[in-house]
Amino acid sequence: MSLIDPGKKAPAFSLKDQSGKTHTLADYAGRPVVLYFYPKDDTPGCTAEACAFQDNLPKFGKSKAVVLGVSVLDEKSKAKFADKYSLTFPLLADPDHAIIEKYGAWQEKSMYGRKYMGVARMTYLIGPDGKVVQRWDAVKVKGHAEDVLRAVAAL
Repeated sequence: MSLIDPGKKAPAFSLKDQSGKTHTLADYAGRPVVLYFYPKDDTPGCTAEACAFQDNLPKFGKSKAVVLGVSVLDEKSKAKFADKYSLTFPLLADPDHAIIEKYGAWQEKSMYGRKYMGVARMTYLIGPDGKVVQRWDAVKVKGHAEDVLRAVAAL
C-alpha cells in the first residue's frame, strides 16, 4: 500500500497493545493521534525514540493527543519493552503487518547489501477529524518527538 498524504483519511485499525487491550482509530475520534511506526522493540534507535515520546508525554497530553507506537513484534515483546523502559503509552502489535502495510510503512530495506522487507521508521499525525495532518518519512530519532509535539501544538 502506498503512503497516505496529508488531507487524506487515515485507514482504520484495530490492534492490541502490550497489556492485551485493543485500540482502534475510532477510539480516539475528536483527538489528535500520533501514530509512529518503528522497526523493532528494544533496539537502540527504537528505544531512544520510544523514550523521547515517553519523556514528552505530559506535553502531548496538554493537547489531548494520544501517542501510539506500532511494530511487528507480538504483545509479549511489547510488554517486556514497555516494562524495561517504563513506557506508559500503548505499543501496538501488528505481527502480520497488515496495518503497517495500510500506512505504507512496510518497505524494502537494505543492510550489508541484502534487501529485505521491514518496518520503516515513520510517523503520522492524524487530526481530530481522522485525516492525516502531517507525515514524517525516514525519521531521524534525535529531535523527532519534539518536532511532532510542535506539529500537535500547531493544530
